[in-house]
Amino acid sequence: MALDRPRVLSGIQPTSGSFHLGNYLGAVRQWVAQQETHDAFYMVVDLHALTVVQDAEALRANARIAAAQLLAAGLDPERCTVFIQSHVPEHAQLAWVLNCLTGFGEASRMTQFKDKSVKQGADRTTVGLFTYPVLMAADILLYRSDAVPVGGDQRQHLELTRVLAERFNARYGETFTVPDAFIVPETARITDLQDPSVKMSKSASTPKGIVNLLDEPRSSAKKIRSAVTDTDTVIRYDEEKKPGISNLLTIYASLADTTVAELEQRYEGKGYGALKTDLADVLLDWVTPFRDRTREYLDDPGTLNSILAQGAEKARAVAAETLALVYERVGFLTAKH
Repeated sequence: MALDRPRVLSGIQPTSGSFHLGNYLGAVRQWVAQQETHDAFYMVVDLHALTVVQDAEALRANARIAAAQLLAAGLDPERCTVFIQSHVPEHAQLAWVLNCLTGFGEASRMTQFKDKSVKQGADRTTVGLFTYPVLMAADILLYRSDAVPVGGDQRQHLELTRVLAERFNARYGETFTVPDAFIVPETARITDLQDPSVKMSKSASTPKGIVNLLDEPRSSAKKIRSAVTDTDTVIRYDEEKKPGISNLLTIYASLADTTVAELEQRYEGKGYGALKTDLADVLLDWVTPFRDRTREYLDDPGTLNSILAQGAEKARAVAAETLALVYERVGFLTAKH
């Protein structure tokens, strides 16, 4: 790790072809900034994707598409480490050790597992979904991460990670860094354009409520112009009374690198139509080159493969060192014993 830089790690699932606007503004945009200030590790978490049934060829393709989008968004392999989770087997190896430190009760209390298992039903809920937070803890602790960018729905998982790190350290000696959460509240939650009471997501959003970054740009701009607002005409940020307008202001401020307060002043006395039309143009100007850059990486598989291989090599250098120490501490027999 760079001596003057704290280490940060995060990951994104490859469960659908395109990132959506919430993925970018809520997470990836911050990752791009953090590579300038942190020793940053970013991964496509294909192991986590197996908690639901996946088509093998689709998963492979989506992992590549996800990696290409991370690079298109501005992650630079010279400034950070970009890799595919399954390319670093130490993730699964450490997860088993941590599984054996995790109480059945504390794993059962994870609200995300409870919510998803109710939706899926007991017969379709896998042990992998149950232990998903433990694998997430292994992801983080392998790299001795100082900070982890997380959304609000992942805070409980990060707290479990902290508990497991402290438990291991107490039992076997100081081994893991106990990580802190890195949450950016102003862009942490992008909501559905048609139902701003719910987070923009592949599972919860309607087709008109989600902006997929690889969709035809003019189609995405049209969704912005059709976004639900309210019966008022005042452009003001108020999540409770004006959730639709507040969501559009958050998106606009993030994409245009300005502030919500500046936008409120700029659009004072103007109608919602002006705001939505301008935001649609801002989105069009941003997403068109992003889409083109993603396609360039996908059309050059040799370069993409090389970047991912180098990323896996850099990640394994760190992960293998941590795992070797863990194996030593828990008492596994090694070649030198």
